[in-house]
Amino acid sequence: MTRAAPGTADLGEAPGVAAVAAAIREGRTTAVAVTRRLLERITALDLTQSGFVAVDAEGALARARDLDAARAAGRLAGPLHGVPVGLKDLLFVRGLPNTCGTGLRDYWTAGEDCTVARRLAVAGAIVLGKLMMSELAMGTFGVNAVQGTPRNPRAPDRVPGGSSSGCGVALAAGLVPGAVGSDTGGSIRIPAACCGVVGLKPTYGRVSRAGVMPLSLALDHVGPMGRSVRDVALVLAAIAGHDAADPTSSPAPVPDYPALLDAPPAGVRVGVPDDDYFGDVAPEVRESLDVAARRLASAGAAVVRRPLPDPRPLTEVTGTIVRAESAFEHRARLAEPDALQPLVRERLEAGCRIPAVEYLDARARLARLREAFLRDALASVDALLLPMLGDVPPRVEEATAGSGEEIAARMATFARFARFVNGLGAPALVLPAEPVTTSLPVAVQLVGRPFAEDVLLRLGVAIEGGRAGGR
Repeated sequence: MTRAAPGTADLGEAPGVAAVAAAIREGRTTAVAVTRRLLERITALDLTQSGFVAVDAEGALARARDLDAARAAGRLAGPLHGVPVGLKDLLFVRGLPNTCGTGLRDYWTAGEDCTVARRLAVAGAIVLGKLMMSELAMGTFGVNAVQGTPRNPRAPDRVPGGSSSGCGVALAAGLVPGAVGSDTGGSIRIPAACCGVVGLKPTYGRVSRAGVMPLSLALDHVGPMGRSVRDVALVLAAIAGHDAADPTSSPAPVPDYPALLDAPPAGVRVGVPDDDYFGDVAPEVRESLDVAARRLASAGAAVVRRPLPDPRPLTEVTGTIVRAESAFEHRARLAEPDALQPLVRERLEAGCRIPAVEYLDARARLARLREAFLRDALASVDALLLPMLGDVPPRVEEATAGSGEEIAARMATFARFARFVNGLGAPALVLPAEPVTTSLPVAVQLVGRPFAEDVLLRLGVAIEGGRAGGR
């Protein structure tokens, strides 16, 4: 990346949200200088390297100039004053494309900017543009035959993870300090794991979904991604909270997440599943989980081994629900013969064949399974330490080989530690782990009680702080 303009701080190749916000607040750089450097870096790359489907250079620079003028007058818009961010291309922003991973510039529209975009603006953020995604958010590998598959900066021959693939890629490449994605079955957490960044699926209802293309209203979550746990906490604090435009959003008070990060997790109880849970987990993942557990224990957390309820019934019912609800949301596209990739079409058509009785039974079973799992898994601990992926990210050609049925089965295996958590509606934080015997990205997942994001963030800081080369 080019050096900063004279009189401003050089924040390095890949600054995060916290670093940029502090440098602008303290007068060591300007919003214009940061925005220009990132735009230069983005435009020097091709589509699949940047992860962007659209860049709003003119709008971003105009916004940056206004924010610099406000700071010169002694006014800061908010805690994200001057911080550039990217949005997954299903969060509607007026004047920008909303392709939702399709070949249409405006596949899905809303009457006004999504609530997340408006709240980011109030906090002082600058939207650089829209980030690539799997078609209709239906793809855990992040592969997109329509727009191209964004290249994983950590491992160019490996999948970037989906469906918020562009968020993971742009963050890992140092093109945005922060991003916002969505997660219906792992779509924030999987690309975070594959690209070696941090992602948080908040509690269901913690962040408004108004103005966001729906996939499954029962399971969709919107949440932040960043280069560090602190970055994610700053963005979450800006976008969380009740929204009258989203009837599922929660009125629960929003804690000051960044202020709580420095409290050590002394006495926090973290459950780690017993050995039966790890039967098909790769040694590299198991080793990194052990390292993370030791980091938590060193920070004062009480790490306990315990059996975990079988998550497969939750995964089964969430699969039925998302197939039915996604088919309902996107049924109009099925009338267009060449409008969809074959695998996406097959999944939507399968959803159309689910009887109403089966769908309603799945909704009822989900409520019972959620209550039982949360009770049994988190009754005596504050959080769970789990794998995010069972193995390192696969090569793109390996992930996409074979028939649609084979690819779908491969995706289900790939996302098996992610999907059941959406059924819980509970928060889950994913962050890079210390690789022991591999140079490829490895991540761990922390799952907590509903609305206990602050606990997960504190635990994440403890893991991150001991990670060699941690940002």
